[in-house]
Formats: sequence, structure tokens, C-alpha cells
Amino acid sequence: MPGLLRRLFAPRWQHPDPAVRRQAIGRLDPLQPNQRRLIERLAVDTDAAVRRAALALLSDPERLLDLRREGGDSPELRDRLAVLLCGRDGGPELPRRIALVESLDDGELAERIALEGDNQQLRLAALARLSDEATLIRQACENGIAAVRHAAAARVESETGLQRLVQEARRDRQVARQARERLNRRRADAASLAAARARRETLLERLAAHAQATWEPLYGGRFRHLMREWNAMEDLADAEQERRYQDACQRCRKVISDHEAHEHAQDAAERRREDADQARQALVESLEESLEGLRHGEQLADQDIASLRAQKQLLANRWQALSEHHLADAGLRRRYDAALAGYEHIVQARVRLDERADAIEQALKDGDRDRLASLVEACGWPEDLPPAALLQRARRQLAAQPADEAPLDVRLSRFSEDLDRLERLLESGAFKGASRLHQRLRQQLEGLPAEHAGTQRSRLKRLGARLAQLRDWRGFVAGPKRDQLCEAIQALAEDTGLTDAELDRRHRQLVKEWRDLGDAAANREQSATFRAASDRIHERLGDWRARRDRERRHNLAAREALCDQLDTLLAQPAAESDPDALREIRDRARQQWRHLSPVPRQEAEAIGRRFGRIRHDLQALIERRAAEIAEAKRRLVESARELRDREDLAPARQAEQAKALQRRWRELGRAPKGVEQTLWREFRHLCDDIFARRDAARSDQAQRARARLDAMQALIDRLDAWQPAHSSEEAQLEAAIQEASTLEPLPSGRRSEGMRRRWSGIVRARRERLERLALMEEVQRWRHVRPLLDAHLEADANRLAQGEARVVPLPDGLSLPETLRQAHDRRNAARAAPPPAEEVEERLARLRVHLSVLAGDPVNHRDDPLRLAIQVERLNENLGRPPSRAEELHGVLGELLATGPLPPSLWEREVAELDRSLESLTQLPPP
Repeated sequence: MPGLLRRLFAPRWQHPDPAVRRQAIGRLDPLQPNQRRLIERLAVDTDAAVRRAALALLSDPERLLDLRREGGDSPELRDRLAVLLCGRDGGPELPRRIALVESLDDGELAERIALEGDNQQLRLAALARLSDEATLIRQACENGIAAVRHAAAARVESETGLQRLVQEARRDRQVARQARERLNRRRADAASLAAARARRETLLERLAAHAQATWEPLYGGRFRHLMREWNAMEDLADAEQERRYQDACQRCRKVISDHEAHEHAQDAAERRREDADQARQALVESLEESLEGLRHGEQLADQDIASLRAQKQLLANRWQALSEHHLADAGLRRRYDAALAGYEHIVQARVRLDERADAIEQALKDGDRDRLASLVEACGWPEDLPPAALLQRARRQLAAQPADEAPLDVRLSRFSEDLDRLERLLESGAFKGASRLHQRLRQQLEGLPAEHAGTQRSRLKRLGARLAQLRDWRGFVAGPKRDQLCEAIQALAEDTGLTDAELDRRHRQLVKEWRDLGDAAANREQSATFRAASDRIHERLGDWRARRDRERRHNLAAREALCDQLDTLLAQPAAESDPDALREIRDRARQQWRHLSPVPRQEAEAIGRRFGRIRHDLQALIERRAAEIAEAKRRLVESARELRDREDLAPARQAEQAKALQRRWRELGRAPKGVEQTLWREFRHLCDDIFARRDAARSDQAQRARARLDAMQALIDRLDAWQPAHSSEEAQLEAAIQEASTLEPLPSGRRSEGMRRRWSGIVRARRERLERLALMEEVQRWRHVRPLLDAHLEADANRLAQGEARVVPLPDGLSLPETLRQAHDRRNAARAAPPPAEEVEERLARLRVHLSVLAGDPVNHRDDPLRLAIQVERLNENLGRPPSRAEELHGVLGELLATGPLPPSLWEREVAELDRSLESLTQLPPP
């Protein structure tokens, strides 16, 4: 019962039967708010027919969109929205529909509006809401408006989508052509990018191989060339390629820096070797001067022998220290050996004399001439060496002629020469030699006659005073120095904070300084003090010196083992030994030799000479192998020259054989420094000629392609420099376009694509300029017609004011085109039978808006409907052969001449806007 009552008394729009609810909808008025809300409720009914009937009464698409967002979405609601937004069943004005479409989020509805909308702007707004590429392809292929098709096609980006456009865009050939061009450009860009990436990969491989190669004279130049090639590439490298490039560059720079460091080290070693040679030469010259000084003296004293021995010991130590680091020159070593031989000759003679000194003294006392002669002969004293005092006495006694019995003039001459030598010694500060010579001259002066010794005596006395002054000065200087040395060695003996090596170094320095003082200001007390402190230091250093001696013996054994290994290497050298490996062995042996230091002094010289001889032999082996490599590389150079001069061999085959010669060159090793660079430059030049010939053969086809590109570039530049001055010059543009077509197809690549884009832009700009020139010429012709228009305006004013329909004749000498002549006749006819004033005003407003659209000027907001209507008409007319803008302007001006009669007030209100539009049409685009 309640259900029956509900059915009987419920409103019909709530009836359970859908047919009843559908009938109730026809009785509802959508203009009344309450009933409109009921209709909106029925618009989301469960029955499709009820929903369709309710939606047919709703015409507000904004409210329907709200219902859809509130959950009432249905196919019927979408259909109703599409109908309203497309403008097929009334609906709001176009601007509001465009605004609603711009806010849509339903792709299916937007697609339907883009296909069925009644306005181009509406369809473009709906198209902007589409993002699916398949939908855009359907729009580009099926849409009825060309601008929408083109806009949809322009948004297709993928290669698959462009291929579909090429295949499916049968309706619009321009869409298919543009899609094909974009697809070709995309493929060309992809091919260009792939080729550029391949070039970068090839360059990276070359750079990596270069980074693994050893240094050669042109290593740095080749590396810089590869870097320039990398930087000259137009495309950008990806992160992985950039990382590989930086790694390879870092390795190449390390090879170059290592070589530079090696060269600097060699230069420094060469400078040190030169310094060592100069120091050795100074040592040899010093020893030779000492020996020469002994030979030119008159007598060899014990002090001279002691000084010579000390000097020889110091020189030998210094020579050995220098030889441990740098090998001596053969000629300088021979001079040193000769000086040592001379020293040994003198020392051995002195040893033989010392062994027989007591016997000689006894023979002199006994007057035994025979024994004395045999003893003197047994001494074997060298003839070029001045005799010792004992030997001189023995020789005098054997000669039976004392020294004072020599001729007087000879004795005086010798005495004068000795005085000169004494003065020179005093001037040079040689106290010891001067003291010995002064004492001998005093003895000789006593043997000279008094009448001949006066002058010599005074000079000797004066020189003796200078000698005494020098002795006092030496004592004055040496006294405090000896006190200082005594204090220093005592403090050193008591210092327990020093290391043994530092203690030994300072002790040897103090001992050397003490010995350098000689006998100046010497006394027994200071000598005993110094010697006692030195003995204490010697006791402290006993254990350290024992360890040092063991270390020196170990170093000596290691040096002998090193020499044995090098002797074995030199005894059996490999036939194909690499000079670089031998150089490395030499440098490592030298480094190891320096590390095995010090060695015992008595064996240091002998082992040093042995190592020096081995190094000389090793260097000779290196130079011999380097010379053999140089000879082999000279043969390679000749082979490369013969290969370059062969005419019967293909350039590619020549390049392959040249690469084989280059591999052989790298396998050989390095020739001597200087020769390697010379041979490499010549070999490199020959190989470059061979590779240049191969590249020339490869570049023939590329050159022809470049010729087409250059011709196209010249054509582009010529057309770019050409600025037409009359619209009749369009034939020149068409001739240039025909010439460009003969140069196609251009080689693929970025340059070609850039040329095509620039060519299209220039052609488009020249067409626009020609079109503007045609418009300007049309405006100029209209200005010649302006007096006729003014006459019509005056006649219109009379007709509207007085009712007199006067016919305006054509001025004499005015030539009008047929269309303007017809417009002139229509204007006279309109004045005779004037149309309604509203129609005339509307036609004039339409012509004004049409001129503004042609000029591209903005229009008033109230004229937007006229502007849209004009644009729609122009689009519909463009489906066939579209008229040019000049033709369209000619038609508009003809309509302006034919429109009338015009009231003066209306013309005055519109003429300024018309003149502005015409003036805009006379403005040429920038060149």
C-alpha cells in the first residue's frame, strides 16, 4: 500500500517508470530556476533516454561541465557538451566557448570539438588540449580546416608519427610534404649525430692509443693536433666521452711531463758532469803544477815531500768522490794517471834515498868516495828532479869541487835570481818556501866576497825584514785561531748529544783546520791539548768506525758484484738489444753505484776505475746499437721514398704499406739523439705525402659535394643580397628557385640543413617583400583614383541633402581597370536608388575591418565579430586557388569605391582609420 500511494501521489519526474519521467521533462521550463534544477537532476538520471531528453533542454555548457565534474559524466552529457561547444545548437558566444574549451581536461571531447567545431580558433583551442600523438595524427589527416591540420602536424615529433603522417595524410599534400621534410631532417640529424659521434669515438681511440705510445719527437705536436680536432667538432660530447677525453689527455700530458722531467734531469746531470770535469781538471792541473814546481826548484826538502804527499791524498779523495758520481773523460784520466805516475816516481826516489841516508852520511864522514858513489847510484835519483840536501852534498863531494868554488859571476847571477824568486814568494804570501829560500841565501851570502856582496846583502836584509813581518802576521792570526780550535775540539770531545757521523765530520774539520795552520804560532802545550782531545774523540768513535768499515766492505763487495754483472752483460750482448733498455740498465747501475757508498779508501780508486771502464764500454755498446738502429731507419726512409714515388700502386695500398713501415719504425727503438729527430722528420714527411695522396683520392667525391654546397651558398648569398624594388621582379625569384632545384640533392649534414632553412627563410622574406611591393603599388594606383572618390562623396552629399541624384563622369585622362570602372558605375547607380543607410554603414565598417586585417593592424573590440566573419570567409575561399593580398586589396578598394551613397559624417568618422590601414600597407618589411 505505501508503494502504491507513492506511485499515485509522487511527482511525475520522480516516477519509477522512465517513460513517465521522460514525459514529465517536456512540462518543465528551463527558464525557471526551480524547474531547471529538476532538469539538471534528470540530466544525471539512470535511464539514457531520460538523460538525453533532459540534456536537450540545457544550453549552458559551463553548467554541464560542473555536472560532469560532480560525477554525472555520461555519453549523453558528452554528446550535449560537444554539440553546444561546437556551436551546432546555439550555445554561448564564440569567445566564451573558446574559454571553456581551453579549460577542458577531456581528450576525447577536445578531439571531437577539434574535428566538428564551427570556428578555426575554436578548433585550434581544442587542439591545444590534445597531447596524445595518435590523436594529433588523426587531426592532421582528417580535420576539415587546413590551419588545424598544419598545427596538429607541427606537434608530431616522433619518427613513427612522422612516418604515419607521410603515409596517411592523403587529404593535405602540404602536411605530407612537411612531415616528409621533417622526417628527412630528423634522419639527417640522427645520421649527422651518429657520424659525429663515430668521429669522436675514432678520435678518442686515436688519443687513447697516443696516450699509450712512448715519447717521440713529434709526440707533443701530435697531441696538440688531436686536441684541436676535438675542439673543432661542432657537436657536444656526452659525459662518458668527455671523461675518456680528459683521461687520455691527462695520460698524454703525463708522458710529456715525464719526458720533460727526464730531459731536465739529463741536462742537470750534464751540467753536473761538466762541473765535475772542471773540478777534476783543476785537481789534475794543481797536481801537475806541484810536480812542475818541485822539478824547477834547486833543492828538494823533506817539507816539500810531506806537502806533496798531503796534496796527493786530498786530490785522490776528491777525485774518487767525483768519479763515484760522474765518469772522467779518457784524456783527463790519462793526465791524472800520468800525474800519479810522476808523483810515484818522485816518492819512490825519496824512499830509496831515505833507506840509504845513514850509509851516505857515514860515507861522507869517512870520505869513502867509492861507497858514496855506489850509494848515490843505487838511489836512482831522477835527472829532472832537484836533489835533496844530503844527495847534493854527496854529489859535491864526489865532484871534488865545493859549491863555493864555482865561478864568481855564476854564483852572483844565481844569487840575484834567488833574490828575485824570494821577493815573488813574499809577494804571494808563500811563507814556507820563502823561509827555506831565505835561510839558504843567508848561507850562500857568507861565501861571497865582501866587495861583491854589499848590494846583495842589503837587498837580502830588506827581504828578511819582510819575511819577519810575514812571520809575525801569521803568528798574530794563527795564535787566536789555535786557541779557538783547542777550545772547539775540547767542547766537541765533551759533547755527548751529537751523532757519531756528525761527531766524526766536525772532528775531521777541526783537524784539517789545525793542519792548515802549519807551524804558525805553534807551541807544545796547545799541540798536546789538541792531540789529547782528538784521541778521546777517536776512542768514542771506535765502534762507529768499525761498523762503518764493515759497511764499506759490504758496499765494496756489492760494487764488485755489480761490476761482474755488467762485465757479463758486455761479454755477451744480445744481437737485437734495445738501446733504451741498455740506457735504463746504465742509469740504474749508476744509481745503484751511488747508493753503495762509501767504500774503503784503499780500494775505492781501483773499483772506481773498473766501473768507469765498464760504463765506457756500456756507453759504446749503446752508441753502436743506436747507430745500427739509425742505419735501419735510414733504410726505412729510403723504402718510404720509393713507396711514395711508385705510380703503379693504388693510394690505399700505399697507405697500408706506409703503416707497416711505421710499425717497423716503432719496433726498432731510438737512434742517437739528434739523428732520431732528423730521420723522423724526413720519414714523417714521406708518410704524410702518402696519406695525403690517399686522402685526396677519398675526397674527390666529397669535393664535388662541397662544390654543390658552395654553389648553393653562393646562390643563397646572391639572393640574400637582392632586394626587389618592384613586384614585377618576381620572375627573378622564380629563376633562383629553379636554379636551387638543379643543385639538389645536397649532401646530408648539418650544413645542408642549415642552408635549406636559410634558403626557405630568404625565399619567404623575398615573397613577402614582393607581396608588400604589390600592395604598395596598388595603394599608389588607388591614390590616383582618390579624386574620383572625392567627386562621388560630394555627389553623395548633394543626393542626401537635396535629393538630386547626379552622375559623376570619369575624369579625362584617368585610365581605370575594368573592376574599378564597374565599381564607378555601381556607385552612380547606388546614388540613383540608394540602399538603406544601415546597410551602407555596415558595408563601410566591413571594408574598414577588412583593410585592417589585410594591413595586420589591431581592430576595435566591437569589431571582433566582423573580423572573425572576414577571416572565415577568407579561409573558405582559400580552399581553392587563394587570391594574392594585392588582388584582395584591389577588390576591397573597388568595393569601397562602389559603396554609397555615404553621408559626410560617416565618411569623416571612418576615413582616418581607412587612411591608416592604407599607410600600413605601404610599409616595406626590413631588408
